[in-house]
Amino acid sequence: MSAPANAPSPSPLHRLASGLYGNGPVLLALTTLMWAGNAVASRLAPGHLSPMLMTCVRWMVVLAIVLVLFRRSIAREWPVLKRSWPTVLFLGAIGYTIFNALFYAAGAYTSAINLTLFQSCLPALILVGSFLVFGVRATWIQLLGLALTMAGVAVAASHGDLSSLKQLRLNFGDILTMIACVLYAIYTIGLGKRPAVSGQTLFAGMAAAAFLTSIPLLGWEIASGRVIWPTDATGWGILMFIAIFPSLISQMFYMRAVELIGADRAAVFLNLTPVFGAIMGVVILGERFGVYEAAALALVLGGIFLSEKLGRPRQAAARPA
Repeated sequence: MSAPANAPSPSPLHRLASGLYGNGPVLLALTTLMWAGNAVASRLAPGHLSPMLMTCVRWMVVLAIVLVLFRRSIAREWPVLKRSWPTVLFLGAIGYTIFNALFYAAGAYTSAINLTLFQSCLPALILVGSFLVFGVRATWIQLLGLALTMAGVAVAASHGDLSSLKQLRLNFGDILTMIACVLYAIYTIGLGKRPAVSGQTLFAGMAAAAFLTSIPLLGWEIASGRVIWPTDATGWGILMFIAIFPSLISQMFYMRAVELIGADRAAVFLNLTPVFGAIMGVVILGERFGVYEAAALALVLGGIFLSEKLGRPRQAAARPA
């Protein structure tokens, strides 16, 4: 049915927002940009915020926001969400709480290079999981694109000194990182089996799950005397930033992007995060950005281009609805 003749036409801002929310690659690029900002914020947090406090309070803030903004859809779809509560609790716990807690803990045992390199394996884990669960087969072009993005991450993590990668040794932190990546891959694939509710309602449920499951971690941090409460503008600013952008907006963008293009295609974009992190480190932290960082960005973008432009037709046909 066509719209009434006298219906007001959408404003340019509304058309822009609608177009953005229907473009999976753009949503993923913005998501990884915000995740890179989360990494930079985490590096600024020591002395201002403790890790588990940051994890718990960010989801408390997010939950308060979504309960106000999405209260009507939550009330309308609550019966369906309630029936799927175990799934929602599981996804929120592993994708939001446990994943971040393991990465925070891993940072105390391993190097930044190891963290970055192991995280670059996440797209491959998602591709394997998509094949096992949905039967989605990766084409050789998509695999080549993934290999290029992983090469870009290696260049960024080593700052061009690839010989330093030979000296890396596995440690306890690397095991924690791999567990975290496996859990996030399960979360991403699990979004394909989401309950039949809107993205707003689903996110509200998972935010509630993240907040509830992070409370024991905060309790442990308080009991051990390691908690650091925000006492200055920097601490509060970091907390509000990670709550609104990496936690609220980026996670909704990521869920929507996976819904639009599937977990298999979304996976390749994840390796933009460390490259964006390197660029933001230059802008915000004053770190060096040279030819190797530019080469890393070119490799990651080239890999995404191959996967999206050349591997897309067969992938779109293979991906389940």
